[in-house]
Amino acid sequence: MSEQKGKSIQLGSEKLKVFFVNHLNRIYYAKAHLVEWLPKLQDEVHFSDLRHAIRETVEDVEKQIARMEVIYELLDAEISKGSINGLTGLVDDAFQAIREQEGEAELRDMSIIFYLQNIESVEMASFQILQIAAVKLKNKQVTQLLKENYDEAKADRTLLLLIAAKYITR
Repeated sequence: MSEQKGKSIQLGSEKLKVFFVNHLNRIYYAKAHLVEWLPKLQDEVHFSDLRHAIRETVEDVEKQIARMEVIYELLDAEISKGSINGLTGLVDDAFQAIREQEGEAELRDMSIIFYLQNIESVEMASFQILQIAAVKLKNKQVTQLLKENYDEAKADRTLLLLIAAKYITR
């Protein structure tokens, strides 16, 4: 296998747009899946701080979805389900693991924090890659909307870390 040091990936704008939209779809449907599931957890949460964080996360995710819908419009692209099993599978696995902690309120809440951290981390990484691609697509508005989504995901992740630290160190 030969290495190509110093060479950049050359993608035509149409191929890059297809890549971009396919991966935006994956994030879009994972977020829609999350918005469907998170409110179901909210009433079962033991830590009041976590209940508040979940409510805030749902509101942020709804804003992120709205921004992504604007991105689809700006790129004249359709929202398409395609292959979404990876990210929605992560959400499903998280909720399964959380259900396994039934009867252990504190452990269940820590599981919620653990998996929401993982989900936010994947979303942050995805938004970063799409931001880089958006620069190549030469659309500053798309880049800005993705940055806003990244910043919100990062803030939610930080809030969850603070809650975890608070309850673990009690």
